[in-house]
Amino acid sequence: MRIKLLPEDERPVEKALSSGIESLSNAELIALVLRTGFDGVSAIHLGEEILAGVDGGIKGLGKASPDELMSIKGVGRSKACALAGAVELGKRIASAQARYEGNAESAESVADMFMEELRYKQKEHFKCLLVDAKGKVIFCDDVSVGDLSTAVVHPREVFSQAVKRSASAVILVHNHPSGDPSPSSEDIKTTARLSESGRVLGIKVLDHVIIGDGRYISMRGAGLME
Repeated sequence: MRIKLLPEDERPVEKALSSGIESLSNAELIALVLRTGFDGVSAIHLGEEILAGVDGGIKGLGKASPDELMSIKGVGRSKACALAGAVELGKRIASAQARYEGNAESAESVADMFMEELRYKQKEHFKCLLVDAKGKVIFCDDVSVGDLSTAVVHPREVFSQAVKRSASAVILVHNHPSGDPSPSSEDIKTTARLSESGRVLGIKVLDHVIIGDGRYISMRGAGLME
């Protein structure tokens, strides 16, 4: 059924205004972004088709590229880019809300800062969170972006901003595109090398937090750092 033929309280726009945006189903939210369906298929039904067509449903939508979305019948370039843009905007909002709220007082708080930003990345991103003597976050440095399984980092790049901004300590953060945050042997070696470099500079490496898909591991907490 076309949306305009639905009862008024079942149309996404009217429903959002009367009952709140949170009352909409995933398919209805997608319909709001798409605005129209195709060939007599409503935007809501197309939203359902999109959720069925991406691997992992609503979770998979967070990883779907415009090209992947365009493989679904009824989704052209404009609809694919609009939907991918809405997903990216949601990621950035979630990241901005979590980022820098409070002190980096625990591995959990650090993971909260970066989970939504990094959990869907298809490449490894290595970041350095700079903190002052009171544990307050003063800057986040995007150190490097690697391939599917590794992000090459050098002590010079990791500590460059920390020295410039007179950071007291740093927390290392990177993601595993596989979704499994378990530290690799290379992660352990890299952390040890960076910790030693930090000692020479008088900048302590407090932790190395590895982000997976909805999970994280603190290398300090796991006993993998001195």
